[in-house]
Amino acid sequence: MSQLAIETNSVNLGQGFPDYDGPSIIADAAIEAIRSGHNQYPPGPGIEPLRRAVAQHNLNHYGVNYDPSSEVLITAGATEALASTLISLLEVGDEVIVFEPCYDSYVASIAMAGARAVPIRLHGPNWDFDFAQLSASVGPRTRAILVNTPHNPTGKVFTHEELSAIAKLAIDNELLVITDEVYEHLVFEGTHHFLASFDGMRERTISISSAAKTFSFTGWKIGWVAAQPELLAAIRTSKQFLTYVNGAPFQHAIAKGLDPELNLTAEAKEALGPSRDLLIDALGRLGLNPLPTSGTYFVNCDISSVTKEDALNFCMRMANEGGVVAIPSSVFYLDREGSEHYVRFAFCKRTSVIEEAVSRLDAWLD
Repeated sequence: MSQLAIETNSVNLGQGFPDYDGPSIIADAAIEAIRSGHNQYPPGPGIEPLRRAVAQHNLNHYGVNYDPSSEVLITAGATEALASTLISLLEVGDEVIVFEPCYDSYVASIAMAGARAVPIRLHGPNWDFDFAQLSASVGPRTRAILVNTPHNPTGKVFTHEELSAIAKLAIDNELLVITDEVYEHLVFEGTHHFLASFDGMRERTISISSAAKTFSFTGWKIGWVAAQPELLAAIRTSKQFLTYVNGAPFQHAIAKGLDPELNLTAEAKEALGPSRDLLIDALGRLGLNPLPTSGTYFVNCDISSVTKEDALNFCMRMANEGGVVAIPSSVFYLDREGSEHYVRFAFCKRTSVIEEAVSRLDAWLD
């Protein structure tokens, strides 16, 4: 079967984007912005209403106050925010600690900066890490620790204790911490902790998030960085030569979405929860051993109970024979040994799509 046939006929539980639109009030705000003429280059740092909305969001949710004029930057999604940050703040030969499995753009952006990613493994089934290994990985070339919580692809939400240990390590070794928090409002178990709010961390933390996952408008690519002025000024120097600016009318719409009176961030989790429960329960009934997932769009399964083949071959057969697409989690590791039995499924899909995928999986596994 051709790749085109796989893409056309299979149910896609692989890619992390919703198959439905976000709140109509945000979509209507984008349409109104277009009709009102907000279609040319926005200001380089982003429009003022959105920068103010981001600053207010971080104050309301986490108690951290940022100056929207000097400490908030609007970007083309979190991916550009991460790339701009890494390119701006790293020197050739620097090292950045990352927790693996990790989102693939991290390693690529670190490499573009001429630096090196140093992986610390999250161990299934609970996605714990060895703090002694983390501490020992800090060396003379270590510049930063990159923390993604809630974590893609595992669904882990880092605990307060884990983040406190990371914060102490960063302070003791004068390291920067870059946080990718794009799933901050999609936490189903536990609590999302904003690392910049920890004692001594505001001045050394670059906090990155976006509207894409929270509001289900992934194609708009509206993200942001919050950091102290000197760090943000450096990040802007790279950002202006990547996209320069982006998404003028969508910036106005996301500013509307962040209005605390609308409470749309809370609604995002409530809307996604039933799909999460439906898929996790079904994968368990099918014997695919879903692992703990506290947040994000994703659940990982340990397929070793149903097959001895590696996850890549399993996923290829599942797509071609079973008509369901998932991602072999080994693609998110630098060191793939020991990861070959994990498969990532996305539950940010309509109920009917998940039910169809479960039906196909049931027939195929049987």
